[in-house]
Amino acid sequence: MTILGIGLDLVTISEFAEQLERTGTTMLRESFTAGERRYCQSKGTDPARSYAARWAAKEAVLKAWASSRFARRPQIGDNPYPLIEVVNDAWGRPSIKLHGLAAEFLPRVRVHLSLTHDGDTAAAMVVLEDPGELADLIEGREATP
Repeated sequence: MTILGIGLDLVTISEFAEQLERTGTTMLRESFTAGERRYCQSKGTDPARSYAARWAAKEAVLKAWASSRFARRPQIGDNPYPLIEVVNDAWGRPSIKLHGLAAEFLPRVRVHLSLTHDGDTAAAMVVLEDPGELADLIEGREATP
């Protein structure tokens, strides 16, 4: 097991809510999956809290991914946000599901996620873990059988 990267992000919920409410914004549609939008809208009178936490999670994944590629070119396109989805299990515990290029570039990586809210702040912490040979592939070394 190898830790590939760690990411942390904080979002001010009130500022994020203002951004979501701007006329003509496409942020919800372009950055969040249909499942994420359904989940956040189901959270009652303040869906911005859930959206902010999910945004923090996406940013934390990108930061962890970037730290795993120190001094190397980024691998992902212009809008990686819909490729990183926050899903919840039957008990409400969040986790990350990768899609498209993100899933291709991080094929066997375990993504550990913790979300929290406190007052006007949402936060996410992500740890990318390689359960085996992926670190060798990223570093360009031959994987051992």
